[in-house]
Amino acid sequence: MTTHEAILDAALARITAGYVYPEKTAAIEAAIRGRLAEGAYEGLAEQELCEQVTRDLQAVCPDKHLRLLWSEEPQSMDEEPESVARERFAQYARANNYGVRRVEQLDGNIGYLDLRMIAPAELGGPAFAAAMQLLAPTEALIIDLRECAGGAPEGVQLWCSYLFANDEVHLNDIYERKTDSIRQYWTLGHLAAPRYLDRRVVVLTSDFTFSGGEELAYNLKALKRGTLVGETTRGGAHPTARIPVAPHVMVTVPTARSINPVTGTNWEGVGVEPDVKVPAEDALETALNLLR
Repeated sequence: MTTHEAILDAALARITAGYVYPEKTAAIEAAIRGRLAEGAYEGLAEQELCEQVTRDLQAVCPDKHLRLLWSEEPQSMDEEPESVARERFAQYARANNYGVRRVEQLDGNIGYLDLRMIAPAELGGPAFAAAMQLLAPTEALIIDLRECAGGAPEGVQLWCSYLFANDEVHLNDIYERKTDSIRQYWTLGHLAAPRYLDRRVVVLTSDFTFSGGEELAYNLKALKRGTLVGETTRGGAHPTARIPVAPHVMVTVPTARSINPVTGTNWEGVGVEPDVKVPAEDALETALNLLR
């Protein structure tokens, strides 16, 4: 069995090598090693260790993506070939219908789109197009992100593209530490279904909405293309790598950060604040009242 100290050595090495804010890694290491030295992790099962270390990480560096995760199923410590990882994720995305849980025409000819994840565009594109084709005749649209756990920037880019007239809208930038480069995301020129233009869009959020779901909400709010209704989201704006450090433990290391071209910042640590604050369970009814 891997010792707690060995797990933390491996995790801290990965954080130091890859964290998007390298200037913060010395403080992170000092805090975790200090807690280890004072016996804070003695006697903890691995799952409890992950939970406590995560609390300690976020106390010194409040980044919602910076965590230790415990897995009941053991994982290989060998580096997984990229092709294997891609295929495993593709199977997961297919099993979850690329995040599209529900598409419906509500009373009053209001469209309803329930997204539980934001699949990569190359995987989810046909499902996205099918949803937008069905929603095309509606007179207003509700995008429900209350149970959206995250996803891919390219998927957010594609969903946003359906809500703008052309390829001239700058949506988001992502800075990557490894390459010291910035990638820009703009709306796309060619789409496989009609664009949804000149009609109101309301986005539902909750305190569960995370990461890619937050980016979709943040983009639409910053560009004044959607009205947000619900709760402030969880606050995770950093693309993240998951790296095994023990058979049952992974460290998640944010390796990049979003920079919105309108606000110059992102939603990390603060979440996306709705325009209309209501409990998540009341958001749909509130949105319908706004639209009707």
